[in-house]
Formats: sequence, C-alpha cells, structure tokens
Amino acid sequence: MAKKLLENPGLKCPRKLKLGEVLVREGLITRQQLNLALERQVVFGGRIGTNLIELRILTEEEFKDFLSKYYRLRAVTNEMIASLSEEAMYALDQKLIDTQKIIPLMIEGKKLHCAFLDPDIEKIDELRFITGFDIIPYAIPEMRFLDILERYYGKKTEKRLFISYLDRFNPKTEALDTIESIKKAFSSVDNPEEVIDILLRGTYKMAERVAVFRIWDGKIIFWKAKGLRIEGFEIAKEESSIFSGVIEKNVFYRGPLHDPQMNVPLINILSGIPCDVLVMPLTVREKIIALFYCDNGNDAVLDARVVSLSKIASMASLAFEIIILKEKIAEIPF
Repeated sequence: MAKKLLENPGLKCPRKLKLGEVLVREGLITRQQLNLALERQVVFGGRIGTNLIELRILTEEEFKDFLSKYYRLRAVTNEMIASLSEEAMYALDQKLIDTQKIIPLMIEGKKLHCAFLDPDIEKIDELRFITGFDIIPYAIPEMRFLDILERYYGKKTEKRLFISYLDRFNPKTEALDTIESIKKAFSSVDNPEEVIDILLRGTYKMAERVAVFRIWDGKIIFWKAKGLRIEGFEIAKEESSIFSGVIEKNVFYRGPLHDPQMNVPLINILSGIPCDVLVMPLTVREKIIALFYCDNGNDAVLDARVVSLSKIASMASLAFEIIILKEKIAEIPF
C-alpha cells in the first residue's frame, strides 16, 4: 500500500517522464514495486496503473488522485458514474468512444463532461469541433473506464486476469494470482458456490475459457463459467459426449473435441470445435459431482499450465469435502 499521497496541486516531475517513473519519483511506489508491476504487465497486459491496483500496491483512490495531478484535471468520481444519464451516454458516436477512449458523463447546457483515458489538448479540441460542445475533461483509471464500458454500454472487454472488473472494485474480493492465495481461499470456504467461484477465478487466464458443469439428477447442467456465455445447457448424463469417458472412468481428458456429432450442444456454445480441451472430474469421496472444462479458444492449444489447472481442480474437490466436514462438526450434539 502506498505510504503517502501527493499533496501539491501539480507534480514535481515533468510529464514527459513515463507515468511509472513519475510514481517512483513522487514516492508513491518504490522502484521494486514498479518492476513487479511491469513484469506483471508483460504477462497480463493492461496499463501500469491497472497492474499496481491489482497488486494492491496502490488503491484505486490513490491512483486516481495521482492521475488528477499528473494530467492537472479533476478525476471522475463514483457519484458521477452512478448518475450517468442516457442523454450523455449517447452524446458521442460509439466508434468515437472506442477509438479515442472517451466516455461522456454529463450534459450541462452547452457543456459536455467527458472522461478521457488519454487526455490531451489536441483530443479535447478535436472533440469540441466535432460535437459543438464545450468539453470539460476528467481523468479516469483504465479499470474504471472498462467497467463503465461493460456496465453501461454492454461492451464485452477482454478480462485479462482471474477476477472480473466489478470484483476488482470490491474490497472483500482478494486477488487470486498466486497458488498460495488460491490455497488460502479454498481452505476457508463455507458453501459450494464459493468453491466454484474460487476455481473459476483461480484458473481464468491460465486458460481462455473455463466452465463448470454440475451433475444432478441424471443430467449434466451448466453451473458457472468465465470467458464463455452459456445459457440453458443441459444434457442427459448417459448421452454420449466428451464428458462420457470422464464420468465413466473418473479420469481427466486432454485432447481435441472429437466426434462433433456427439457434442453438438457444447460445440454450439463454443462457436466451433476446439483443437485442445481439458475436462476434469470434481469429486467428493470418489463420487463425481461436477465437471471442470477449459480450453484456449477454438484454434489454440493449452500450454504447460495444464498441470496447474489440474492441481487447482484437485483443490476444489478437497474444498467440497471441507464443507461437508464443517457441516458434520456443526451437527455434533452437546
């Protein structure tokens, strides 16, 4: 966590320096913390501020305060986002929003208040010319910008990490970006929904698409997923599919999605036939209660992280047993 915030209205360092360097010079982060964020950025992408927030080195408010002083602009507030009007939302063309990284926030007479991911004078002047409005610019962190695109514009954005953008703004949600953090989360579960949430958050981006299917009442039913939109998936447990061998032998499957005719419902969801998938049973006392599915899209193979995926799935099975043991302990009479 950062030890102090900038107190002056501007920055002591020239803005020609890279943002990360300015953060170090202003004493908000250390050189080691910057290097850690840069290493993470290479793997997961995103801007340096996003990685610093996800690493819990800076809070969103601390970084937003820094951006305000870095650009010498006011920062977008939560109240402004909550009161975003439909009139303002559609004041700009969607293509302009996407290409220029601008979000209109509020119309006030001849003034259009806008959040800029990359504010600069030329971009603001160009927007004034295009719209005829007097543009009032605000600074905004990348994570909050993407959150608005998802929530208000329904725009699907790339989820780079193990938790959704909305989860990142929830202080109760811990980042699951190390095996140790995943172990800790599994060890404290209280219900099956928590187990599945941890499993998906812990494995998403190890594989591009991850999903869990529940086995219930002789059926295989979709439970939850990340990287996939699934609705209404349900097949008979006895129906031949990629899941059949996993259930019959209680072993994992790794390979292509073979026999397309037997897997039509799944192929429809995946919008194609993946060349490499992993399906693992989630068991409680050797009884399969769910199936864990993952792939890297239809055209890519799974990489060396398959071992990690398998271990995390095994942790999920143990977590289910932890829940059962907790229930039994609670039922012991005195």
